[in-house]
Amino acid sequence: MKLVAYVIEDQPFEIRPAPLERDWMEMTDQRFAYRCLPLNIANAFGWEILCPGTFSAVWDGGNALESVHINARSNGVAAVSHFGHGTLTFHVPCLFHTDPGVSLMAQGPINRPKDAIAPLTGVIETDWAPYTFTMNWKFTRPGIPILFEKGEPFCHVFPVRCGELENVEPKIQQLSEAPELKQQYETWTASRSKFMVDLEQPGSEARAEKWQKQYYRGLYPGGEPAKTSDHRTRLRLRHFSK
Repeated sequence: MKLVAYVIEDQPFEIRPAPLERDWMEMTDQRFAYRCLPLNIANAFGWEILCPGTFSAVWDGGNALESVHINARSNGVAAVSHFGHGTLTFHVPCLFHTDPGVSLMAQGPINRPKDAIAPLTGVIETDWAPYTFTMNWKFTRPGIPILFEKGEPFCHVFPVRCGELENVEPKIQQLSEAPELKQQYETWTASRSKFMVDLEQPGSEARAEKWQKQYYRGLYPGGEPAKTSDHRTRLRLRHFSK
């Protein structure tokens, strides 16, 4: 699968594979947040578009374009008030192009919470459209200055195959209808309860282990390898080449 970014001439544009690391995760006790493999994989699940300049923005609570005030602190600020209603808009100065039948998910940076403002999400038909798109953030509280720094990600993108969700056949069943899965779950639940009790005991194996690692290691509760070839503990995406 190919993903091409056709950059509009003379426009600043920087994109990178989304890194695993997050500042708030680094600050958790013993960096325990990194023990969550689903979180780690999500962090790196795509590419981040970076701010070309530093600015702050504040919303006064109104719906007019003038209700969002932007204060540029460096050159290259790509954010404007374009839609009103407390929306901050970033122009993305390129046309993404994907293979036939593939669209582009564009959303806020994953697992990078920002106070008083929330990113909006869009899916763009990049397999045909000769159009750019904007990345929009919605203020959630007025009167709070929001800082975006040069080099900070403001948009996260990754390709998605068209029609896959529509082909999903969702179904609800009782766990008892899947005996093998039920047995595995009960084995895990029992081991989890015992681990949590043992974790409080000085010198215990659980204390030395610190956290249960079956999912991280791709193991079933009994210790046997999972029946999958896709288990991974880290994504390593390619940089955009020139």
